[in-house]
Parts: sequence; structure tokens; C-alpha cells
Amino acid sequence: MSHPLYRLGLALTLGLGLGLSSLPAAARLPAVQQDEASVSVAELPQEARTTLGLIRRGGPFRYPRDGVVFGNYEKRLPREQRGYYREYTVPTPGEASRGARRIIAGAQPPEVFYYTADHYRTFRRIRD
Repeated sequence: MSHPLYRLGLALTLGLGLGLSSLPAAARLPAVQQDEASVSVAELPQEARTTLGLIRRGGPFRYPRDGVVFGNYEKRLPREQRGYYREYTVPTPGEASRGARRIIAGAQPPEVFYYTADHYRTFRRIRD
């Protein structure tokens, strides 16, 4: 009979028994560090630059969910108190829905911005 800790380690390694194998790959990605993965404003798509300008001016925003609290439940951004992050839609040409692109703004008024092109799987800090 194998030791219980060995079995637990094997289960964790294989992702069995604890439901870990059913987690989406995005839920297993590491958090973005503030000094990693950044993008300049000039490198953003035009629609993201427009959205960033609207955020800085306080609107008006096209989508009703723009400005809602972003929970950071997957902990991909630096941990802050609930309410610190707000999300805003970056329109995608040809997309009928809100699409996958967002800007996440931190603090009120916003002091830090993150861009995601893949619906929160990855983030890049926006630098001026």
C-alpha cells in the first residue's frame, strides 16, 4: 500500500481526483507581474487607444458594462482590494458582440491600465 502523501502528490501531478484536470487552461496560467508583458499606447490597436482616451475623460461609453468592477478572480493582475479594477470594452471590428478585447483600469481615478486581447487570459500593462 502506498503512502497517502505519495498518492496525493501523484493525484496533483496528474490532475486527477481533485478535479484539476477539468480546469480550463486559462485558470492555470500564472499572474502577470507589473514589470512583465507591457505594451506602449502607440502599439495598441486604434480601438484600444480610443477606449483609453474615453476612460481618461470619464466617458461616454458605448457598452452598459463599461466601468463595472473587474474581480480579478483568476489573480492574473496584482492583487488589490475589490473595486480597485474596472473593465472597459475595446470594440473589435466585425464583431457583433462586445468581443474579447478589454482594458482594465486600476484605481479611482485610474492610475494603471492593462490590455487583454483574449478575454482575460493574458494581460499587458499599458505604458505611456
